[in-house]
Amino acid sequence: MNKTAEKQALIDKIVEALQDVKGEDIMIFDLSKIENSVAETFIICSGNSNTQVSALAGSVEKKVRNDLKDRPWHVEGTENSMWVLVDYVTVVVHIFQKEVREYYDIEELWGDAAITKIENEY
Repeated sequence: MNKTAEKQALIDKIVEALQDVKGEDIMIFDLSKIENSVAETFIICSGNSNTQVSALAGSVEKKVRNDLKDRPWHVEGTENSMWVLVDYVTVVVHIFQKEVREYYDIEELWGDAAITKIENEY
């Protein structure tokens, strides 16, 4: 599998894991054409509580580990689960509580990115 296919498989698996735990407002940001971006892809998602944010992050890690045999390079924010970052180097997952996501408005920081909004399947 080439790098592009591997990255797409990772993105698909992350989205599937987020949907499994009813993540809301899932958005995929393609940053590959933005100079000096910290990753090629950001995936942003919201949860309704510390418990759900933690469950979303756990679901991503477990599904990617079990299905793709990959582990994150870095995970941050699990202490209070207001905003958890799961870093797979080329793909970075940001999982927010709704109010925190609204406050930081991270989507506006990457306004030049190509954005894909994932519709909820439940």
